Amino acid sequence: MSNLKKTELENVVVRFSGDSGDGMQLTGTLFSNLSAILGNEISTFPDFPSEIRAPQGTLGGVSGFQVHLGASKIYTPGDDADVLVAMNPAALKVNANGIKRGGVLIIDEDSFQKSDLDKAGFKTENPFEEIGISDTIQLIPAPLTTLTQSSLEGYNLDNKSVLRSKNMFALGLICWLFNRPIDQAIHFLQNKFSKKPSILEANIKVLTDGYNYGNNLHLSVSTYTIEKSHELPKGRYTSINGNKAASWGLIAAAEKAGLELFLGSYPITPASDIMHELAVHKSLGVKVVQAEDEIAGITIALGASFAGALAATSTSGPGLALKSEAIGLAVMAELPIVVIDVMRGGPSTGLPTKTEQTDLLQALYGRNGESPAVVMAASTPADCFHYAYMASKIALEHMTPVILLTDAFIGNGTSLWKLPKLAQLPDIKPNFVQPDMVDVKVTTRNEITKARYWSIPGMEGFGHRNGGLEKDYITGAISSDPLNHEKMVATRQEKIDYISHIIPELQVEGDPDAEMLVISWGSTHGHLMTAVSSLNKQGHKVALAHFSYINPLPKNTAEVIKRYKKVVVCELNSGQFATYLRSKVPGEYLQYNKVQGQPFTVAELEEDFKELLK
Repeated sequence: MSNLKKTELENVVVRFSGDSGDGMQLTGTLFSNLSAILGNEISTFPDFPSEIRAPQGTLGGVSGFQVHLGASKIYTPGDDADVLVAMNPAALKVNANGIKRGGVLIIDEDSFQKSDLDKAGFKTENPFEEIGISDTIQLIPAPLTTLTQSSLEGYNLDNKSVLRSKNMFALGLICWLFNRPIDQAIHFLQNKFSKKPSILEANIKVLTDGYNYGNNLHLSVSTYTIEKSHELPKGRYTSINGNKAASWGLIAAAEKAGLELFLGSYPITPASDIMHELAVHKSLGVKVVQAEDEIAGITIALGASFAGALAATSTSGPGLALKSEAIGLAVMAELPIVVIDVMRGGPSTGLPTKTEQTDLLQALYGRNGESPAVVMAASTPADCFHYAYMASKIALEHMTPVILLTDAFIGNGTSLWKLPKLAQLPDIKPNFVQPDMVDVKVTTRNEITKARYWSIPGMEGFGHRNGGLEKDYITGAISSDPLNHEKMVATRQEKIDYISHIIPELQVEGDPDAEMLVISWGSTHGHLMTAVSSLNKQGHKVALAHFSYINPLPKNTAEVIKRYKKVVVCELNSGQFATYLRSKVPGEYLQYNKVQGQPFTVAELEEDFKELLK
C-alpha cells in the first residue's frame, strides 16, 4: 500500500454510464452527495433516454450521470471526463469521445462479450481499438458482474436483484479511487432503502466489497484526493437539484408572506418532481392537487389565488402551451400566480428528457391579446430557490402572473447550496387591501406600481366578481368601451414595466475593458462564465452580461449593451432572446446557438469566441 501513489487534484470530472436499468443515476447521485458533504463544490448533469426501457445493451438505452467536483468554484458539470465508468460496450461507444487524454476508463469486462459488442454495433472484438481509445487512457477492466454475484452468495436474492447491485460495486471502486470514506454512502443507502432491509444489506455488502477490491488489488497507478473548498462561507450546505430548490423556494415564500401555498399541477417530464416534493410537505401547510390535465391544474390554482393563497403551477413546454389561456385570464383578472416551466426539447412532445431554452418566446408572447406577464429565468440548480422565492414576491406584491423558466439541465442537475435563514430573506408584503385605507374600492390601484389591491372573498365591503372579460377602470364592471379597453391595456403594461425599478440592475462580469460582450440567460451562465474566465486568463478581452430577469429587462440594459462594439447572444435555441433584445434595444447582435438537446460545452464556446475576436 505504501507504494501506491496519491495525487492531489484541483477538480475532476467523473461520468457513470450504462444501461437504463444499471442504476447510473443513483450511483452518480450518491457520489455527488458524498463529495458535497466532504466540502467539495459540485455540478452534475444527469442524461438519460426518454424511453421507459430501450432494448438492453443498445445505444438508445444508454443512461449517464456526470459530476464535476473540485476545491474551488465549479460552474459546469465539465466537458470531458477524467474518469469514465462504462458498464457495457454501448456506454463505451456513446462516451468514447468524451474521455480526456490521460484519463481512467473502468469497464465491466463481464459485459464485453461478443453478443454485447454486437448489440452496440461493434464490428470487431477489440472495441477500444475500433473506436480509437487513446493509449494514454488507463484501462481498468474489472469483472463487476461476477464479483457482485460472488459478493452476494448466500443472500437468497434472485439473479435480477443481484445484478441490480453491481452499480454499488462500481461506486465502491470510485470511492476507493478518490479516497472517499464509504460510511456516508452507507448512510445515504440506509435512508433510501430503510423499508427494504434485504436490499439495503445487499447494497452495503457490495459497496464495501467494491471499495476493498480496489484497495487490495491496487487497480490504478494512483489514487486521487480533492481538497475541501476553501472559498465556502460558513454555513450549512447540501447538494440540491433545481426542482427541489424551486419547491423549497415556494415554501419559503409562502411562510414569509404568511400565506398558504397551493400547487395545482399535472405530471410532465421534467417538472413532475416539483409536485412530488411539495406533496410531502403537508406539515408546512402545503396543499397539492394533481389535476386531470394541465388546464385544470392552473385554473384551480387561480381559484386558490382568488381565495388569497400563494398559488403556483409547474409544467414543461407542452403544458405551458395548454396553460396559455389561463395565464391570460390571470393577466386580465390581475391575480398573482407563479408558473414554473422546466423547459425541455421540442416542439410537441419532442425530447422529454433533454434540455433546451426554446420556450422563451412562448413565455413572453404565447397568449391572445395584449397579455404582459413577468418572465424570469434561474441559472443554477441552487439558485432555483432564490428565483422561485423572488417570482413569488413579485407575483404577490404586483398582482401579476410570473413565469419562471428553468430547464431539464438545472431541474435534474445538482449543485452545492448554502441553506438560507428565513429571517435573512427579503420581506414579502402581499398587496392586500388594508383596514386603514381610505376611499379604497375593489378597483383601486397603487398609483406608483399600478398594481390593484388584493381583496379576497369574505372581506366586508369588497365583494366582487372576477373573470376574463374586460373591466371598467373605475367601477370594475364589465365594459366593452373602446377607450376604456385601451386604458386598461396600457395600465396592465405599465404595471409590468414598473417592476424594472425593483429588480437588480444588469451586472457585467469578466474583463471590464473588453470590446466584446457575451450575453447569456438562464442555465447557460455557468458555461459562459467558465469560457469567458478562461479567455480572460489567456489575455483575451471578453465580458459577460447574464440575464435572469427578462420581462421586464433590467433598467440599465440598453446602457450596458451600447458600451460594446461587438455583442454575442448565446442560447440553446435558434435565437429567441436575440430576437427579443433586438425589439427592446435595437442594434447588431451576433449569435451562437445550439439546439441539440444538450448544454453548451466550454470548449465550443471558447473556439467560437476566439474566431470572433480575430
